[in-house]
Amino acid sequence: MKTPLGFAAVAAYVTLACAQTRPASPLPQDRLEARKLTERGAAYLLAAQEPGGGWAEKSGPGISALVLKALIQEPSVGPKHPAVQRGVHFVLHFQRDDGGIYSANGLLKNYETSVVLSMLAALRDDAYQTPRAEAQRFLKQLQWDEGEEKSVDDVWYGGAGYGHHQRPDLSNTQMMLEALHDSGLAKDDPVYKKALVFIQRCQMRGETNDQPFAKGSTQGGFIYSPASGGESKAGEITVDGRKELRCYGSMTYAGFKSMLYAGLSKDDRRVQAALDWIGRHWTLDHNPNMPEKQSEQGLFYYYHVFGRALQAWGEDVVQDHTQREHNWRRELVAKLAAIQREDGSWVNEADRWMEGIPALTTAYAMLALQAAYP
Repeated sequence: MKTPLGFAAVAAYVTLACAQTRPASPLPQDRLEARKLTERGAAYLLAAQEPGGGWAEKSGPGISALVLKALIQEPSVGPKHPAVQRGVHFVLHFQRDDGGIYSANGLLKNYETSVVLSMLAALRDDAYQTPRAEAQRFLKQLQWDEGEEKSVDDVWYGGAGYGHHQRPDLSNTQMMLEALHDSGLAKDDPVYKKALVFIQRCQMRGETNDQPFAKGSTQGGFIYSPASGGESKAGEITVDGRKELRCYGSMTYAGFKSMLYAGLSKDDRRVQAALDWIGRHWTLDHNPNMPEKQSEQGLFYYYHVFGRALQAWGEDVVQDHTQREHNWRRELVAKLAAIQREDGSWVNEADRWMEGIPALTTAYAMLALQAAYP
């Protein structure tokens, strides 16, 4: 004869059964809307997968890695989905003996290895521990430092370019730092301190930037590179009667994020100067402060770095120059909802930096939304 359950045991059983059958708590409206957008984007990407397992396969592993990370982080797909597994297999075919994961021509070693490493980190699977470790080591070796006979006084110091022996820029440097951050590189690793030297030389703030092109500047935003006398993809502006390199949104958010990854506190003057610039140029309608004819170029790259930067910032609200408060997560969802195409994709009609490829822009949009609502 079976021993009857005691009252406490029965109560516990009923509680557990109810918990297992009770509907999940509804998602907040903004998060629910973001989830709907990324689910539609994921459906588009799954349908667009090419026979080899990648996306835009002729371009190498980079676009495929960005797509895969977006799919891995999408609850309706996830890391175990067969399409994801085939995609990871495609990407890892590009791993080289030096640990990097890049195309045979080697022109985009840093960019490609960085986005692949971030994707591998998102898998959270120990089966990929070796390629992750090798890619992380490879990226650290790409940084310009004493190993390449660069001292801290050299304007290239601490930065990274597209590949070894290529001049550094903030775009590649921020991608390298993001990959190292995503893959769990210790916060006290010297790579961050070295990178900070380069990053602050990209900030148009004469008080902390020792380069001649930044002397007297109080803009607070960021440019593309301090190399060769400074370079901005946005050109120049006139400030108090003198020419200055013009800061713009995608690089300012990249610099802002990178300073936080490098360990600067929220109240650091450099961080606050960047945040002030962000408030003065707040918009999701275009890449802020780019000349009008260029303002939609790199727009989805901007959305991606915008999301990751404000995720790193960790606050829900950003105040603009009029003291108006912006819930950046809500505004990002609204903007991307308004421009998503019927098939679930996003694309940039201002086709520069490969943003005419829907797989790339759809991945950027999804990753931005996932940063807003992890």
